[in-house]
Amino acid sequence: MTATFLTPSERTAAQKRLEADSDSGETEGFSWHNVLKALRDPKCWLYAFGYHFMSLPLYTLSLFLPSIIKALGYKAASAQLLTIPPYALATLLTVVTAWISERHGRRAPYLICAALCAAIGYCILLSNTDPKARPGVSYVGTFFAAAGIYPATGLVLSWPAVNVGGQTKRAVANALQISIGNLGAVIGTQLYRTGDTPRYVVGHSVALAYTLMSVLSTLLTWWYLSRENRKKDAREPGVGVVGGAGGLKGDEDPRWRYMR
Repeated sequence: MTATFLTPSERTAAQKRLEADSDSGETEGFSWHNVLKALRDPKCWLYAFGYHFMSLPLYTLSLFLPSIIKALGYKAASAQLLTIPPYALATLLTVVTAWISERHGRRAPYLICAALCAAIGYCILLSNTDPKARPGVSYVGTFFAAAGIYPATGLVLSWPAVNVGGQTKRAVANALQISIGNLGAVIGTQLYRTGDTPRYVVGHSVALAYTLMSVLSTLLTWWYLSRENRKKDAREPGVGVVGGAGGLKGDEDPRWRYMR
């Protein structure tokens, strides 16, 4: 570690914390072999598509929430102000969900619950056949959508950070996740069209489908990681370490256990 703003003792302490937490303190040169290991690993693709299925509802809600609320009959300035409460709830639940997930050492169960919460929000939005007559119903739907989308996105983005070992492989896995994931955002920008106001049936329907696909993707990832852990338990019973703590060399190490 060469951070000049730290004292020698602080650098030593930081290095020890990294070594105890993961393989981030290991020195690893770049090699195409490690790049190919990431591209050949089904888990890296599962993390990528897991984010893909959340990125579309994430970006569409972020971009079009003022328009969705304005279409309920509010003025533009009021619509902007009314976006604050859903985001405030989403912020709180993102922090709480992240803390609980890390405390219990689980990602999939909380990710599934969050995605289902978002799905409920889109069901509420779609079920309101006259949003201008009943704006409160659709507004409640935006709370459920935001409360599910943001915690789920945080969890799925953090998954490769704890489950992919080796610096090059982890970097490729993260890049793959962002590249494939953001394709969902590109699709989402074309779904909320002016002519679809006030119900935005096309946009809400696709976002609902994506949140349900996120649930299926998470279930598949959960099953795959559990299977890989069972294989490792058969080879190295009773010595598993989640996330490569203690100097494990890559997630192929038989002592490595995946956070599910």
